[in-house]
Amino acid sequence: MTLLKRRKTLLGLALGSVAAAGVWLEPSWVQAQARETLTMGTSPDYPPYEYYDTSSGQEQIVGFDIDIANYIAEELGFNLRVVGMDFSGLIPALQANRVDFVMAGMTPTEERKQNVDFSDVYFVAQNTIIARAGSNLATPADLAGKRVGVQLGTIQEEEAKGYAEADPSIDVRSLNKIGEIIQEIKAGRLDAAIIEDTVAAGFAASNPDLEFNVIPEADPDAPRGSAIAFPKGSPRVADFNRVLAGMEASGKMDELILKWFGEDSPALAAE
Repeated sequence: MTLLKRRKTLLGLALGSVAAAGVWLEPSWVQAQARETLTMGTSPDYPPYEYYDTSSGQEQIVGFDIDIANYIAEELGFNLRVVGMDFSGLIPALQANRVDFVMAGMTPTEERKQNVDFSDVYFVAQNTIIARAGSNLATPADLAGKRVGVQLGTIQEEEAKGYAEADPSIDVRSLNKIGEIIQEIKAGRLDAAIIEDTVAAGFAASNPDLEFNVIPEADPDAPRGSAIAFPKGSPRVADFNRVLAGMEASGKMDELILKWFGEDSPALAAE
């Protein structure tokens, strides 16, 4: 008898004994295979929300949003598949049903709500101006005559274009990836960029030649924060909101905020 046949025979005897006793124990891997698989779209150039990590020798998407998505998947009993794409392609992917939901530090603006549904906001951050150290660019007025980078399709792009309407000397340049924007600043081809504070802090920490300043809130009622996006009419919104609320109540969300943003995160300080 070959080793493979012997293993199959032993497995069959074991399962037969359990079945004879009137009990059927389904192996965990069978349960996992039987689960529904949901596909999450993200833009993995936005650390610490989502980014490519190669420390294990393989390219893997990790981050704050990924940890939240994995937790939700475990709570709701589905397998999670994560696919990366440009931020500007995320909502079109939802509309074309290529992904089941999106997590990418996405703010639920009124314009986006016309095309997709959103969960409750699970994290709130502020916009900043990031530039070379010593630039002292702290307010929108300081951007006069400057080349300002933004990520294509983001609320930061909308905000920068608003500044440019008020002051045409501001030259707004939209790029696909945050990493590209940072490199353009370091190379001197951009003077500054508008990026969320948690992301700017990460890039500034690893690039001492950069600095960032939080932009004062001009409109306290403007949409802020990150939410999960779904196709219009998705039945999953309520279930995801239930898990998000449980994460807030249990302290799990604070645990992940501490892990990815550190103890100085404004989200923790505000509590």
